[in-house]
Amino acid sequence: MTNKSKRIISASITGSIHVPTMSEYLPITTDEIAQNAIDAANAGAASVHIHARNPENGQPSSDLNLYRKIIDKIRAVNKDVIICITTGGGLGMTIEQRGAVVPEFKPELASMNCGSINWGLYPLGERYKEFKFDWEREYLENTKGQVFTNHFADIEGLLKIFRDNNTKPELECYDVGHIYNVKFMQQNGWLEGKPFLQFVMGINGAIAANEYELMNMKQTADRLFGEDGYEWSAFGAGRQEFPICTQNLFLGGHVRVGLEDNLYLSKGIKAKNNAELVEKMVRIMKEFDYEPMTPAEARETLGLKQFSELQNVR
Repeated sequence: MTNKSKRIISASITGSIHVPTMSEYLPITTDEIAQNAIDAANAGAASVHIHARNPENGQPSSDLNLYRKIIDKIRAVNKDVIICITTGGGLGMTIEQRGAVVPEFKPELASMNCGSINWGLYPLGERYKEFKFDWEREYLENTKGQVFTNHFADIEGLLKIFRDNNTKPELECYDVGHIYNVKFMQQNGWLEGKPFLQFVMGINGAIAANEYELMNMKQTADRLFGEDGYEWSAFGAGRQEFPICTQNLFLGGHVRVGLEDNLYLSKGIKAKNNAELVEKMVRIMKEFDYEPMTPAEARETLGLKQFSELQNVR
């Protein structure tokens, strides 16, 4: 790392897990998503992770026009923050829908899922008797019988699109086996440069979010790539967001917070926006003498081109 006292903070703005009923603060319109990203960057996030939603009802969307509005609104105000676009999309989207954002926007960074998992969101739906929008209950209940599919053919195809568009993958690893998948990708020439792993912990159907499994993920990556052979970030879903992020600081890694992963600022208190979550992470970092990286420092650490060098500037 460029500076061992500095870490990248990524902010995952809205995602596709939570439904609007769960929080009145979940951003769903293009203006809300863009403004949350801008404010998160101002609070200390070097990277903002972007999903799109139908502005009428908050349902996850693959509509490229919605992504374009979000990106343009962010860039009109902030020309420096790293915009990391999802290729995970939302449940039920095809791989073609999920991957279309890369050739369309040629982002510096985009997420890419490294293996298939069960994706059991349905217990969340059991907590609510009524929902704000008709689609929400079925969306959650259907996950009891769904697999979030990311097989090798899709992975190979996506990584070719990434290479063709000079986009670095943020490699989402939901379990230990996904780290082995990344090694396989590297050995077969599907990946170029130092991998950037994102440990996604606490999804029902994948690895748990606790200190033992965080060490398991870290030690597995160390064995496969060498301690200096990769960059990584980690977070825990829900109430484990800040505990996992804090522990990962001590291990030398980066962190991710945001309303995609966690709706609460503290026990019983909902976060009103992504900036509040970033601000809390910055406070925690400062207590232990860490600092958030700037976007320029994050680009250097991850081996990204500086924004001014990009051919497709938005």
